Amino acid sequence: MNLDISVVVPAKDEEESIPELCQWISRVMEAHGFSYEVIFIDDGSTDNTWQQITAIHEANPNIKGIRFNRNFGKSAALQTGFRAAHGKVVITMDSDLQDSPDEIPALYKMVTEDGFQLVSGWKKKRHDPISKTVPSKFFNYVTRKLSGIPLHDFNCGLKAYQSRVVKNITVYGEMHRYIPVIAKWAGFTKITEKVVEHRERKFGVTKFGLERFINGFLDLISITFVSRFRQKPMHFFGTWGTLSFLVGFLFTCKLFYDKMDAIFISRIPVKRDITAQPIFYLALVALVIGVQLFVTGFLAEMFAMQSLSRRDYLIIEKVGLPEPQMKLQD
Repeated sequence: MNLDISVVVPAKDEEESIPELCQWISRVMEAHGFSYEVIFIDDGSTDNTWQQITAIHEANPNIKGIRFNRNFGKSAALQTGFRAAHGKVVITMDSDLQDSPDEIPALYKMVTEDGFQLVSGWKKKRHDPISKTVPSKFFNYVTRKLSGIPLHDFNCGLKAYQSRVVKNITVYGEMHRYIPVIAKWAGFTKITEKVVEHRERKFGVTKFGLERFINGFLDLISITFVSRFRQKPMHFFGTWGTLSFLVGFLFTCKLFYDKMDAIFISRIPVKRDITAQPIFYLALVALVIGVQLFVTGFLAEMFAMQSLSRRDYLIIEKVGLPEPQMKLQD
């Protein structure tokens, strides 16, 4: 298929929102003459979300769905949708009606006519409590500084991509917050943002708590480090290892010199040896454990990325898509 737009929509327990969202997207697409598909990823919903998707597909074949047998998370849903999408422009949005489908034509134009590879929505005016907006601003500020990407809202669910972007990046774990960062490190640097409407939640409750900000910063450190050094880890570890070795060698020479001086030259007894002081062992243990934990975390991340091809999501049902189970990566 050669479609204009694929809309990828992760959904979890959104049975009330989906009918209205489908009607809204279809209305926008038909008004602008787009050929399209809407791919819902049912991420282990416990309500009638899947029943709503299948019922709407019967009336509108452009509405398609993939159902996970349990909740794998938003990153898994997006990755699965990216692999299944056929549109030359892929647009993602949340299923809770807080993202407006009316933004789709402008996002499509920015990708197809203005030449941007990724356009991220910016919810400049948000309808969220201060407990969510203030941490979000701080989170976005830190991400902007560390990544060098001048976006104000990295976590906005409304984004538009060239098809080749989503086909050549891998989103795993909880890295959906950092898709612009992942895309940049993959060589897709034509990234911009667009102010988009943020609507008040109409149904249900938010699925994210404050713990996402703690996890978000850990993920940011992880993706920044791995993106820079996964192809050349020796540049990092070798540099610090060499410096550490040189410092240790110099201290060893100093200790050896003092010992030789006390025995053969000045013949003055030395003070208590450093290794006889309890704090030496405490510092040594702390340093060794710190280095081991850091290296263990790095190696674990590397192994996780190397084993992606062996990690599949169990898809138990699909509508409007090829029947063979897709081997999709975490």
